[in-house]
Amino acid sequence: MKIDMNLLPLFLAVAEEDNFRAAADRLGVTRSAVSQGIRRLEDAFGTTLVTRTTRSVRLTEAGERLREALSQPLSDIGTALDRVAGEDEPRGLLRIAVTSIAEQFLSGPLIASFAQAHPKVAIDVTVTDEEFDIVAAGFDAGVRLGEVIEQDMIAVPLTGDQRELAVAAPTYLAVRGTPAHPRELVHHRCIGWRRAPNVAPYRWEFEENGVPFDVAVEPQITTNDLRFMLRSALCGAGITFATEETFRPFVETGELVPLLQDFLPPFPGFFLYFPQRRNMTPKMRALIEHVRRWR
Repeated sequence: MKIDMNLLPLFLAVAEEDNFRAAADRLGVTRSAVSQGIRRLEDAFGTTLVTRTTRSVRLTEAGERLREALSQPLSDIGTALDRVAGEDEPRGLLRIAVTSIAEQFLSGPLIASFAQAHPKVAIDVTVTDEEFDIVAAGFDAGVRLGEVIEQDMIAVPLTGDQRELAVAAPTYLAVRGTPAHPRELVHHRCIGWRRAPNVAPYRWEFEENGVPFDVAVEPQITTNDLRFMLRSALCGAGITFATEETFRPFVETGELVPLLQDFLPPFPGFFLYFPQRRNMTPKMRALIEHVRRWR
């Protein structure tokens, strides 16, 4: 492997500063020179060393291996450099941040079949509805609704179009009646969702004659846990609101009744998303291909 050794101090500056501009200032070169140098180094290794977005810079697993290699005695560096690019076989830790409402991803079969096909990949799934930079937080990829994914990310469809659904148990409707219009929800007991304790409950979104609007229901029960919402609704605690696929098994058995369907059009579904990389790691390539086949 032919590596331009003059690029290694540049890489170390980026690794230590976590910022291209700070690394450029430290070395007395331009930010463009740093960016081009890292690109040349990645091309030499054939893998991505640094993940960068408009918001953050972070070392990949290969980048971490290179930083570790450069800390070794000089006699060991040549051997260590050959290991930086790794192998073509998918391996290593794959960290994914997944929204709690991505039922198809979290239901199990997709990840179970991926794990079976790639036994050397360790998968760490964090279920969270917090909005944050997945690169800065050290994740390889995320799963969210397409409408909230940052524009500088690559997105691969995980599902088809989705639709929200308002539902309630027959026992609740027998006592409180069935709303004919979303505005009537303010007179019903509702089970709402919020993504964090200091955030207002989600406003339920509808559409009438092509015009979108939302209803600020005042939930009697509020939670950040989708399963708790579902269980509460099944017990007759009130009307709740989430994606249709979450409720579908219980609607099919009659345990939950769909409401206000004429006011709930479809919208783009869930996507696997990740930062742009010129040299994709084998584990990420494998996940993307698996999702595409699954889709």
